Amino acid sequence: MEKGGKRAVGLCHRRWGKDEVALHYTATQAMLKPATYWHMLPKALQARKAIWLAVNPHTGKRRIDEAFPPEIRKRTNDNEMFIEFINGSFWHVIGSDNYDSFVGSPPAGVVLSEWALADPAAWAYLEPILLENDGWAVFIYTSRGKNHGYNTAKLAERSDNWFYVNQTVDDTDVFTPDKLEAARETLVALYGEEHGGLLFQQEYYNSFEGGSLGSYYGYELAQASKDGRITKVPYEPNVPVNVYFDLGNAPNLTMWFGQYVGLEPRVIDFEQPMVTGVEEINRVLRDKRYNYNELVLPHDGGHKQMGDALGREYHQILEEATRIPCRVLPRTDLLPGISEVYAFLRKCYIDEDECSLGLDALYSYKREWIDKHKKFSDKPLHDWASHPSDGFRYMAVDMKANIFNPYPDEIRVNTDI
Repeated sequence: MEKGGKRAVGLCHRRWGKDEVALHYTATQAMLKPATYWHMLPKALQARKAIWLAVNPHTGKRRIDEAFPPEIRKRTNDNEMFIEFINGSFWHVIGSDNYDSFVGSPPAGVVLSEWALADPAAWAYLEPILLENDGWAVFIYTSRGKNHGYNTAKLAERSDNWFYVNQTVDDTDVFTPDKLEAARETLVALYGEEHGGLLFQQEYYNSFEGGSLGSYYGYELAQASKDGRITKVPYEPNVPVNVYFDLGNAPNLTMWFGQYVGLEPRVIDFEQPMVTGVEEINRVLRDKRYNYNELVLPHDGGHKQMGDALGREYHQILEEATRIPCRVLPRTDLLPGISEVYAFLRKCYIDEDECSLGLDALYSYKREWIDKHKKFSDKPLHDWASHPSDGFRYMAVDMKANIFNPYPDEIRVNTDI
């Protein structure tokens, strides 16, 4: 990076010192080039605890005070978590759950910490900015299954334009063998032999194989990939396409595109467009040029829209804008719907390229861990993966309920794929 590189991945074990290295690098860059710089964690609240307020246990000093000493600061804003430097640079601590609130202050350098847990839509927003201003980005994390963190590592590993380092505990002297064994025993005691062992391999040896701990669909997705059903899936123009929405403001609006070819369910596309208006949604749909059958909305698609002079429900407004029939699903219970996803994932084909962001979310969708009781909740963790996963669940339930054709327990697979 000091020789002019613009992209770097540090896939390193827990307690390697990733954030500390990134903070000090940012300090040097902020002094060399007056600009805005970000240090991003998955959630803003997490960023405050892990970066803004974090204390180095070896020195007893706050990490930001070590990286950014008073001599280079002009002012520090604790509420908004930013530092202004004497040369005019700004450094912000933010979360990938609120990056869009910083529109208007584009960064020249970004540290994406715990990248495997962050919202990948943040990078879709940031990459064009950094390309335009010749900015840099550093991705630092440990593995969390084969999601966007895995894809980023593989991209960096094979690219001549990215720096890439993968260091496990065998590559450093951070932990003694006794401490590692104690850590493994603790994880096994908390999570059980299987999950605890996978978590140990993930945290200390950067293993992608175990999937994210608490994952709902990790096993089924791994099996679908092994069976060759996460692959290139062709769109059949003569077969109608249904679009399954999860509604929300950008970037929480998601769209899955599914069709039956014979008795074969195909998931051919996924979109998480940075739009909210129905006319913008219509442009996204028309650009796809699919043969549409219906737009299928969750129960809140039947809500009346505030400010609409005609008192229309959302599905009515969307149908008028798109000229595509809209249908609203009834409210359904979460856990039975998740069970339907298990069955759907054992039968469907998913396009690995067109649905890559959606697949990232499905891999990352997990149960919430209740630390007080040392067990997983029956309910999912609400984060960036929730909206794409909810949309996929609506699709799984509805396609099972016979949109074009019902699919039986034993499905005839089209080997032409």
